[in-house]
Amino acid sequence: MIYLDYQATTPLAPEAKEAMLRWLDGPDGDGFGNPHSAHRLGRKAGAAVEVAREQVAALFPKGGTVVFTGSATEALNLALRGCDPVRAGKAIAVSAIEHSAVLNTARALRPDCTVLPVDRDGLVHPQASLPEGLGVLSVMQVNNEIGTIQPIAELAERARARGALFVCDAVQAAGKMALVEADLIAISGHKFYGPKGIGALWIRDGVELEPMITGGGQEGGLRSGTLSPALCAGLGAAAKVALEGMDEDNAHAAAMFARGRALFAGWELNGSAIHRYKGNLNIRRQGLDVSRLMSDVRQVCFSAGSACASESGKPSRILAAIGLTTEQSRASIRLGFGRYTTMAEFEEGAGLILEAAKGQE
Repeated sequence: MIYLDYQATTPLAPEAKEAMLRWLDGPDGDGFGNPHSAHRLGRKAGAAVEVAREQVAALFPKGGTVVFTGSATEALNLALRGCDPVRAGKAIAVSAIEHSAVLNTARALRPDCTVLPVDRDGLVHPQASLPEGLGVLSVMQVNNEIGTIQPIAELAERARARGALFVCDAVQAAGKMALVEADLIAISGHKFYGPKGIGALWIRDGVELEPMITGGGQEGGLRSGTLSPALCAGLGAAAKVALEGMDEDNAHAAAMFARGRALFAGWELNGSAIHRYKGNLNIRRQGLDVSRLMSDVRQVCFSAGSACASESGKPSRILAAIGLTTEQSRASIRLGFGRYTTMAEFEEGAGLILEAAKGQE
């Protein structure tokens, strides 16, 4: 099996797995303690959580606090639902290509929320029109379907000039590039070689949030519930490895992106070729039947869009936002690759896809 769907999830890094195993001990070990207990086993587990918090914090800008969550979706909901401007009834603006965790939450909070358009390259214009009374602007750093890198610095500055908070979904950016200066930043462990079931929200010093989950008051009262030391340790280890190997990882992805463009010569690239994370190759070919292609190439794991929307059967709203027709959207595929993808298996997978696509001519 050849795995080319790194935007959906990444393989667990061996270092993350090793870090987790220490805290999955059975009754004969000493790693199963509740990290919120005051006894010896609890203090050991609690110390592991705090080490992981420091490792994860290194991904973010200085001057903030890391709160562990169960996912980036939870983190984004905490950021949007819990911030003062939203609770005060101020306006929300989001980009047209936000993940559903942001777009659907924003619409649930403000049915009239402003949706900022993107251009053909999949980029929000830095001078996009913002609504009066803006309280929150939320734009992702890297899009999950087409890999475009947004002009976050300029947008965040405009939000600050309005006295608004800037929320950033950095799920596809974390561990791959420097994270932007924002007020609230969400990440997910399984998108950068960490475990599933854990994410984090970075909260800039001075930003106040109301909790979404109340109970025992864990995570500074913002996210009650017993933390998993194993998940936290795995996330921390993944963050450490990502930071140490970021340049090497990015060079590897860029080499495969370039090779992919050559192999799929004649296919159209969806989204900017320049302002883009190079581990994402979203391409289309006129007349391609992607459903048939995926059925014919079952030994290669690739995508026709976001995993979160794969069951809807609808054309990608991200591709529609950049101006593609329904026919063009349905003729698009996404290839995602990264640290553990070898050039040989990438070329083999691409060859199988190309052979099956040729059979449709």
